[in-house]
Amino acid sequence: MPDKRKTDKPRSESGRFAYDGLDRVMHEKARLGILASLAAHGDGLLFNDLKQVCSLTDGNLSRHLAVLSEARLVEVWKGQQGPRPQTMYRFTANGRQRFAEYIGVLEKVVADAQAETQSNDGRQQFSGGWSPA
Repeated sequence: MPDKRKTDKPRSESGRFAYDGLDRVMHEKARLGILASLAAHGDGLLFNDLKQVCSLTDGNLSRHLAVLSEARLVEVWKGQQGPRPQTMYRFTANGRQRFAEYIGVLEKVVADAQAETQSNDGRQQFSGGWSPA
């Protein structure tokens, strides 16, 4: 007997946000921090610098970077500084564009929230007998 809890929807459509354009890959807090850090450093950041800036463990940062890399938002560069290997991460051209679009969606969320707050003077009215708890 098939599991009735499963849906035919692609995974990317499950758990949608109220705003189209809020991409789950970018919206997760740690990944958003990584992307914001990379946006501020156009030439990229070394793994250890990202780890420090984002306050993540090696394993946690590695996993988030893998997700961002699989989504083709960031690219990996390997190099050497003295005897030590170095790994640098930076935006792909597509990743920078998608991040800019994502920030535009976030700006709309903020603008809508501000407009709603100003129009309701901080009080939201509900019909049907609803009142604040």
